[in-house]
Amino acid sequence: MRLLANDDVKYLGPSLAQMIHLFILFVVNSFTLFALFILLIRSLWSLGINTTTIESWEIERHKTLVRRARYFGGYLDGPGGIRIRIKRQEFPYDIGIWGNIKAGMGGSANVLSWFWPFAATPDQRKGLEFETNGFEDPNLSWPPPDPDRIPLPANLYRAAGAFTAPVYNSAHEEIEAFNRRKAEDMKRFNGNTRVRRRKRFQDRFERPDEDESDSEDSGPAHDSGADDGEEAWKNSEGERLRDFGVDEEIEFYDEEDIPLAVLIQQKREQRS
Repeated sequence: MRLLANDDVKYLGPSLAQMIHLFILFVVNSFTLFALFILLIRSLWSLGINTTTIESWEIERHKTLVRRARYFGGYLDGPGGIRIRIKRQEFPYDIGIWGNIKAGMGGSANVLSWFWPFAATPDQRKGLEFETNGFEDPNLSWPPPDPDRIPLPANLYRAAGAFTAPVYNSAHEEIEAFNRRKAEDMKRFNGNTRVRRRKRFQDRFERPDEDESDSEDSGPAHDSGADDGEEAWKNSEGERLRDFGVDEEIEFYDEEDIPLAVLIQQKREQRS
């Protein structure tokens, strides 16, 4: 008998590239087979209990609501302040393992017809009516009521109370009230039509009785910006909003609070 040379032995066996390819296929096929096996077990389990994934979530959600309602006397608060009675309900479509399998496979008890591709198609009306186990009242709906899923009630406003305005006895009283409101609005702004700055929070908190001039002139912390107000806030690194190109007056002082005449005058000064 002739002995095989080393080259002949290498020729009869797979090459290194083929071995690597076989190993990759083995790993991928094993992972795919394992995932499909888990999917098969899950599908058979859902078929046996006649419960889809969403229905299983609904069952778990209902159990959570029942446990929560036990601590509140059987009621939970819903939108608009309404109290909803939470009562334990059984899943109505679990009619037994064999009945569940038949219902999931078209309603036929013939096992061979389940795998026969030319079997008759079930009637479409079977997809609208489902057999129940009779444990609960047929008038009860599934899924049970969930306070978090109930829509908010529509707000019913009375037209008479939609807008309120003071009633004056005469036109003279109405004009005087308007002038008082106008004077109070103008007090918030200085005579130079610039934005009146709010004092810093520590000045308002520590010395609420002192006037603005005393609080601005005192303290070494105000040396670098005695005219700055609340917008002079700095972070832990000493940076302000203006260091990032932000207009601090617009950020802290809304133009809606400025009278229209003063705002127009400011725009004219900026253009000139």
